[in-house]
Amino acid sequence: MTDIVRRLAALAAVGGIACGAGALRAQAPRTPPCAPDNAGLTLPAGFCAVLVLDGAGPVRHIVVGPNGDLFGALRDGNLIAVRDTDGDGRADLVRRAAVGETGSGIALEGGFLYFAMDQAVVRWPWRTGQLEPAGAPDTVVAGMVAGGEHSAKSIAVTAAGRMFVNIGAPSNSCQPQDRARNVPGLDPCPILDTAGGIWLFDARRTHQRQSDGRRWATGLRNVVSLSLDAAGGPWGVMHGRDQLSDDWPALYNAQQNAELPAEELFRIEDGRDYGWPYCYYDGAQHMLVLAPEYGGDGRSVGRCAQKEQPLLAFPAHWAPDATLFYAGVQFPARYRSGLFIAFHGSWNRAPLPQQGYNVVFAPFEGGRPAGTYEVFADGFRGSSQRAGSRPTGLALGPDGSLYVSDDRGGRVYRIIYAGAGR
Repeated sequence: MTDIVRRLAALAAVGGIACGAGALRAQAPRTPPCAPDNAGLTLPAGFCAVLVLDGAGPVRHIVVGPNGDLFGALRDGNLIAVRDTDGDGRADLVRRAAVGETGSGIALEGGFLYFAMDQAVVRWPWRTGQLEPAGAPDTVVAGMVAGGEHSAKSIAVTAAGRMFVNIGAPSNSCQPQDRARNVPGLDPCPILDTAGGIWLFDARRTHQRQSDGRRWATGLRNVVSLSLDAAGGPWGVMHGRDQLSDDWPALYNAQQNAELPAEELFRIEDGRDYGWPYCYYDGAQHMLVLAPEYGGDGRSVGRCAQKEQPLLAFPAHWAPDATLFYAGVQFPARYRSGLFIAFHGSWNRAPLPQQGYNVVFAPFEGGRPAGTYEVFADGFRGSSQRAGSRPTGLALGPDGSLYVSDDRGGRVYRIIYAGAGR
């Protein structure tokens, strides 16, 4: 009996439990009232927020079903599924399933729920209203490169059955010894044969290996923020390289290290090369320059003239972890078809203050960024690496609400447009 009590208490701590037959039925999604304090967030006029879930563990990417059920991939190897049964905006029905390995990516498409672990992607058949897996999953692809930094996999699955997978490079700049001082990079970089890019697989097939897919695009150090546009094309903001002044002190000072390189937004096209590790984007000079590991001095362009230019640049080391094109109708018209980006926050901007830890919005026109970006949501429980919140995942609700996950505090926020009078 004591064990049962402990389990119920643990479930209540991450969003509560609901009893009775009504609690198990999926309810039609509706927009809830907002929290009086907007769950601590600072938002544009007219917007408000509610805290859906708190203390749920390291919840990474999330997806919301057509009935409003929310699913998240946890870094501790669990799948979490939650439901708000009474319409107050908070999850009161929580289910967990142990998948077994560290997770990060998730997708709900074509009657399947996909879960991406560091070396494999699995899936279950899934019906609207279902909260728990029916049996063991099938393996879609296994044996992907992992180990060291950037092992977490992000996925994006199209309605046509194409599955894009980010396979991050286990390296800062492709040196023979990673993050070593004054050491040239390997040329050509052998990591690019199996990582540092986006791979394409058939989401309808099972028991694939990495060699069964094909490299869609290369020169991408780590695109945790992989997502799709309305046409099913992949986009993402790349995590830029680190430690320019630590590794090359004769070429860069500490302030340059803090402000370089920019985080780069790309439309990730078939067969293109986006420059890593040979190049990085200097946001002050507005150009790709040659990395010091490959003979660069902070100004030389060299081979970078043949690499793809970013469509938009963001401050250095903000760590973009999710992108989402707004396809809802709840938000005002200027947000429709624009791009939201969740930034996980920096760790190496010293001596400047650490930054990021927010969600920004970039308006689009004609399928491209229109101007610059603006901070959309801030104040995530302290907004620092050591505090309790780091924005990680984004998802669109069926009513047009924007959901934001936080893998440090185990939270999920729901952002709502309440009207111009708020």
